[in-house]
Amino acid sequence: MFEDNETPGNIPLRLGEYVRVLKLTRKPSKEEFSIIAKVAGAGILLVGFIGFIIYILITVMPGWFK
Repeated sequence: MFEDNETPGNIPLRLGEYVRVLKLTRKPSKEEFSIIAKVAGAGILLVGFIGFIIYILITVMPGWFK
């Protein structure tokens, strides 16, 4: 069912996998970071706007049908 390195209690091997992945990472350039920040900000604003529209529909719209 589990291979030797996949047993749930085998923490040192798990940490080794995480260290291996972290060694492959690199610091993003300023341009790359700027693009990622803009996309993340746009996503946050979009989710907030959708939530606001739902809030308005739930609170204001029932009064329209009285």
